[in-house]
Amino acid sequence: MMKAQRHRSTPSAQDRRVWLWRVRPVRFLTASCLAVFVAAGCSSGKDWRTASREPAGIAPDPLLTNEAVLQVYGADAWSWRGWFAIHTWIAAKRTGETSYRVYDVVGWRGHRGQPVMQIARDFPDRYWFGEKPVILKEHRGAGVDELIDAVDRAARAYPWKTTYKVFPGPNSNTFTGWIARQVPQLELDLPLSAIGSGYQSWD
Repeated sequence: MMKAQRHRSTPSAQDRRVWLWRVRPVRFLTASCLAVFVAAGCSSGKDWRTASREPAGIAPDPLLTNEAVLQVYGADAWSWRGWFAIHTWIAAKRTGETSYRVYDVVGWRGHRGQPVMQIARDFPDRYWFGEKPVILKEHRGAGVDELIDAVDRAARAYPWKTTYKVFPGPNSNTFTGWIARQVPQLELDLPLSAIGSGYQSWD
């Protein structure tokens, strides 16, 4: 089994946010009230058109970092969904590459007739419409190129590329959970607030 070198120094503030996601299972229970929130027209009052999508400055600069980097990010979901759920995605760059490739699922792509799953060159650590992301998992260095190859193959085999449902899925967390199951060497354990990550069990 390949062994990827894992990042050992994570900012303490980031650690605290990840810890909070893992110890708030009550958020998961809130998902059962999803229909009520929708019917009530719940809103956070934020405007997605003006919410930040700027890079957060978390990822290593690809122009200065030669080694391979694979990161899994999470950020509070958009609008009222962020009260109990997160949005997750994956970013990677192989050894010597000077840009990142982002693997993600976004529901509103489907409204434009596009696949909801996308693999594209982009900033890896953009704010998710005003919400700063945190790293849920990171691998760097020796052996990570092979890990990225495995993630890429799994992403291209994702079975719900054109289907999106907020609850119970398939959604953005279903995608990340699928990758985690197909690539166990990623050693990714998503928090309960990654609602939809276990969508496969609903089939």
